[in-house]
Amino acid sequence: MLRLLRTDSDNPDFLRLVRLLDADLAERDGAEHLIYAQLNQAAMAHLRHAVVAYQRDRPIACGAFKGFAPDLAEIKRVFVEPAFRGLGAARAVLTELEQWANELGYAGYVLETGQKQPEAIRLYESSGYRRIPNFGPYVGMYNSVCMRKNADGSA
Repeated sequence: MLRLLRTDSDNPDFLRLVRLLDADLAERDGAEHLIYAQLNQAAMAHLRHAVVAYQRDRPIACGAFKGFAPDLAEIKRVFVEPAFRGLGAARAVLTELEQWANELGYAGYVLETGQKQPEAIRLYESSGYRRIPNFGPYVGMYNSVCMRKNADGSA
């Protein structure tokens, strides 16, 4: 059974999973990873809203969000350990992040993922996210895929 914990980015289990995420992205993105690593480092500056998913007390998945605009939350750092993929942990984390953002009054969510993460793109699209023009630091970055979803489920 999956257990979800609302926490922050100082949580040791969250930090361990993010290190695994960074290693995975470094492998996928190759030389481009340095650019994204700098952006992710800045984004990690104490995220107050993080979720860790546990399978039998083992942390297997994570995600976070931060305010992007007064009415939008930016979903960040969603990751599932490879051995636990396909069990619904990513969708559970994403749903919990959206619910938490809703409770705080956000009307929608934005996110960025990479062209080299097709499973993430499939997850987000099947969860109601639609592609939008790249925003913020991702403008002009070919590998970036930016998406949005409104809290009411519309795109």
